[in-house]
Amino acid sequence: MATVSFKNIQKSFGKTDIIHGISFDITDGEFVVLVGPSGCGKSTLLRMLAGLEEISGGEILIDDKVVNDLESKDRDIAMVFQSYALYPHMTVRDNMAFSLLLRKADAAKTDERVAHAAKILNLEHLLHRFPRELSGGQRQRVAMGRAIVRDPKVFLFDEPLSNLDAKLRVAMRAEIKALHQRLKTTTVYVTHDQIEAMTMADRIVVMHDGIVEQIGTPLELFDRPGNLFVAQFIGSPSMNVLQGVLHLADGQAHVAAQGASWPALALAGGQEGQAVYFGVRPTDITLTQAGQGIAAQVVVVEPTGAETELLVQVGEVNLVVTLHGRTEAQPGDTVYLHIDPAKTHLFDAASEQRLG
Repeated sequence: MATVSFKNIQKSFGKTDIIHGISFDITDGEFVVLVGPSGCGKSTLLRMLAGLEEISGGEILIDDKVVNDLESKDRDIAMVFQSYALYPHMTVRDNMAFSLLLRKADAAKTDERVAHAAKILNLEHLLHRFPRELSGGQRQRVAMGRAIVRDPKVFLFDEPLSNLDAKLRVAMRAEIKALHQRLKTTTVYVTHDQIEAMTMADRIVVMHDGIVEQIGTPLELFDRPGNLFVAQFIGSPSMNVLQGVLHLADGQAHVAAQGASWPALALAGGQEGQAVYFGVRPTDITLTQAGQGIAAQVVVVEPTGAETELLVQVGEVNLVVTLHGRTEAQPGDTVYLHIDPAKTHLFDAASEQRLG
């Protein structure tokens, strides 16, 4: 196991700057997820850690040792790719053992490590098969097994589940998390799927346009997003956001937006008349009795069984409301929204940074 440090990392392709001075540390045994939209630089950062991309500026350290100029094979890392990258002419066993054969490891030690990894990943009955004879999930487990047999200091995962169907992705998320809990190896995982990030990470690094927007535990980012981008990126469905004006009076606060008064926390900061973004998550809105909340017209009703998702319109803005259980509301009906001020979020309209 190992610590990993990024110190003012920069990356340019020609005259185009991709990563703009990123710095953060990963502790020994931590599972850190790099998340962000396509093109934000997360995979490039991972590839620089792996030694597959040159660093334009800054330093990367593994166990306090600068690895900028080390070859990938000398960094003691193992990477699992999106495409599995298995050798089609080799059996599962040979694919898993290949890196040890390159190192001319002892045959008995190689057999022992392959058997150990196969047992962990439930691949023992597949060792004689070829990749073409495996399902997508099985191929991904073989790729993980190939990484495990190396017993590296750091595991790197580059969007390993994006080729799998939705049901299998959920199962593989649990497998990878269970694997980390068993091995305790420092892990850096890249994904654009914030649900993967929320369910798997010890800490999440949210990236956007080559910078780090916020770092924190999944619940820290969900409960107290540092800016508007993080607020709308983390959480599914994403946070409802309205642009309005903050009003403060008698220790109370509300935001005037779309012809309605939206309750907010006075402790959130801000000044009278300040232009703000008001945010509330779909799960933090409930329905109340007529005349006791904010009137909204139902546009779409989406029952999912345990929950019902409503798309409602207030003024010219559509909002998503996630209700526990079922509702009799139908498209065209008027419903009344209740919002707990303690569950709301305020962001300055100019800087888009969180208030309070």
